[in-house]
Order: sequence, then structure tokens, then C-alpha cells
Amino acid sequence: MTARRTVLAGLSVSLALVACSAPARAAETRIAVAANFAEPAQEIAARFEATTGHRAVLSFGSSGQFFAQIANGAPFDVFLSADAERPIKVEADGLSVRGSRFTYATGRLVLWSRTPGLVDGGGAILARGGFDKLALADPKTAPYGLAAVETLRRLGLSDQLSPRLVTGTSITQAYQFTDTGAAELGFVALSQVVGHDRGSRWIVPATHHSPIAQQAVLLKRGADNAAARAFMVFLKGPEARAIIRRYGYEVG
Repeated sequence: MTARRTVLAGLSVSLALVACSAPARAAETRIAVAANFAEPAQEIAARFEATTGHRAVLSFGSSGQFFAQIANGAPFDVFLSADAERPIKVEADGLSVRGSRFTYATGRLVLWSRTPGLVDGGGAILARGGFDKLALADPKTAPYGLAAVETLRRLGLSDQLSPRLVTGTSITQAYQFTDTGAAELGFVALSQVVGHDRGSRWIVPATHHSPIAQQAVLLKRGADNAAARAFMVFLKGPEARAIIRRYGYEVG
């Protein structure tokens, strides 16, 4: 009996240690993600789940569309915008947790073509011509689209190129237009082309447009969600930041 009690006591201690070392009960969080950040977000979500046991369910779209959905009660816990404007509005409208907003990445705009040699290192093709269509995201809802419009204004080419513009609902669609050849050129996110060397590209100088400061915010719906709060912490951590940098974003 004594030996048996000793074994049972040892087993109880072992189980207690396992329980203490295991992560807290896994939870799930719904996250609205700007389309340009789709690939890094998927990689971050996978590492987040492997590390914490929590699950992040991602939805992708334009920041403007997500802002409208959140304002109308869409069931998101976290908003990863492609700009600072929408998270600031969400905060001002009382839809987020005060103090949770921060810049998780600064994006870069690229003029890209699937045709090698078509885009030179200075973007001179925009003024020179020799193409029919130029794709960009909707500047009303997509920050990268607004940056593209600002770049054309900076170059004095807005009126000249206006008839050639093909507008996508998001930066993903602008990339698809360019990748399929529906448009010979497209203003896309560096993150969309950083993983391959197909075609030709010009990384637009950051001085040509307003900074693309992409901000995250914890929404009121996620205030008591353990997974949502854990994701916000993970997004600030070294593992997530390394992934973000690898996709061509700047991290402060």
C-alpha cells in the first residue's frame, strides 16, 4: 500500500506539473486584415497558433470596406488596417479598446509589371508611355491606392494617365490585374512581389506619397477575448516582427 501511495502521489505531482506548463485554454479570435498584409498575416497566424494554442481566423479586404463593416457591427475582434486613418476613426467612434492602437508595419509601394525590362529603375515608363493600362487599388478605400494617386500627382502625370487607370477594389485585385496581363503595369505592395523576381519593378520612393503606416487596433468586441489580446501581444513580438520585415515592410 505504501508503495502504491508513493506511485499515485508521484503521478499526481507529474499531472499537476503538466497542467501548470500547458497554455491557458485555447480560444479563437476573428481578425480583419488589410489585403496587402495577407501573406505575412497567414504566416504570423500559423506561428501564433503553434506558440499559444489560440486560433486566429483571418478575413482579407480593403481597409475602407472593413471600417464600414466594423462601424455596422461586423464580428471582428482585431483590425489590421493598411493605414492609420481608419484605426484612428475606429478609436474616435468608441469602437476599440483605448490605448491598443499601434503601428505594426510601414508599407512600400511598387510599380510592377510581369514583363521583364518594361519597368526601369526610376519609373520613367510612366511618363514615356508605351502601355495601355495601369492598375491601382481604389484610392477611396485602399491606402496603397491613395499612395499611387499621390505618386502620380507628385510626378505631374495624373491627367495624362487618368484614361489608362484600371481600379481594383483592393491591392490584391490591382495585383491580379497586373499579374494576368489585364494591365501592363500596376501599383502594388512590395510585400506582393518581394518573394519572387519575375517581371520588372520600381520601388517608389517613400517621399512620393504619404507614409503607409499600417496600424492595428483591438476592437471592443475583442476586449475580453483572450486570443485577441494574445494576438496583439504576439504581433509586437520578435517572431512576428521578423516575419513582417521579411515581406518587405519596415518595422519601427
